[in-house]
Amino acid sequence: MMDNRFATALVIACVLSLISTIYLAASIGTDFWYEYRTPSPPENNSESKLTWDDFTSEDEKIYTEALFQWNGTVGLWRRCITIAEPSYWHNSQGEMKTKCASFSLSEQFMEKYKEPGNHNSGSDLNRTYLWRLQFLLPFVSLGLMCFGALIGLCACACHSLYPAIATGVLHFLAGLCTLGSVGCYVAGIELLHQNLPRPAGVQGQFGWSFCLACVSAPLQFMAAALFIWAARTNRKEFTLLKAYRVA
Repeated sequence: MMDNRFATALVIACVLSLISTIYLAASIGTDFWYEYRTPSPPENNSESKLTWDDFTSEDEKIYTEALFQWNGTVGLWRRCITIAEPSYWHNSQGEMKTKCASFSLSEQFMEKYKEPGNHNSGSDLNRTYLWRLQFLLPFVSLGLMCFGALIGLCACACHSLYPAIATGVLHFLAGLCTLGSVGCYVAGIELLHQNLPRPAGVQGQFGWSFCLACVSAPLQFMAAALFIWAARTNRKEFTLLKAYRVA
């Protein structure tokens, strides 16, 4: 029979694992990892040198400058700007609407350059691999947690707590992947702004999608610690109890 302490630890670990999975999935699917805010965006498209076609370009410099000029947000999969819709009336301001463009799979693995937009400046390997890792690591983390959940279900079916150690190890690796993704994103943003500085007055800050990923990592570590502690301690006490009965 399982001790109440271990049962409670497993329940808490499962809840933490579920919450961290929801947070990580939400952060991957939303577009607020980084936000740009400009105090005076153009009132209409005629005042801006950049159009929607420029924003959907694969050129990093062009779409980043559009993010600077309009209020924009960037996620792992998409980038969005709040742009003025064309007005049918002369000299009237169009309605501001948020439009998004998705990063294609080729863009996710595209080389980054030392001078964004200048293909002759040479490849920036640091930013290239940071960009790829920030995109891949969250999916690896989700995969590890799902695999850990399957092992946990098998452990319940076998009425054994010992396989929970494997679940804890997988959650620990998932936490490392999530933490690595957050670190890669921060480093990549800082390197981008060093090569392409923000104009004066444009503010940038990490958004709530980024915060969800930051919160998910420690939840995964706590779930991993509870899984491993419950499995190892229960196994140790069972061994001692078995030895006592034999004696």
